[in-house]
Amino acid sequence: MSGNESKMDLIWGGEEIAKVIGRTARITFALLEKGEIPAKKVGGRWVAERSKLVAFFMEAA
Repeated sequence: MSGNESKMDLIWGGEEIAKVIGRTARITFALLEKGEIPAKKVGGRWVAERSKLVAFFMEAA
């Protein structure tokens, strides 16, 4: 892994975010819309940083 990859490991789209957090797409989209997952909408698509997702769910566990 190069230095750039670890800095900005972006996950694009609700379905991909769902895979990372181990939830269904339907549950993930509901959480995204409520602002309960550290992600934002860019050009109509959800995007999240892998490290922030992992840290967020480790804290929640």
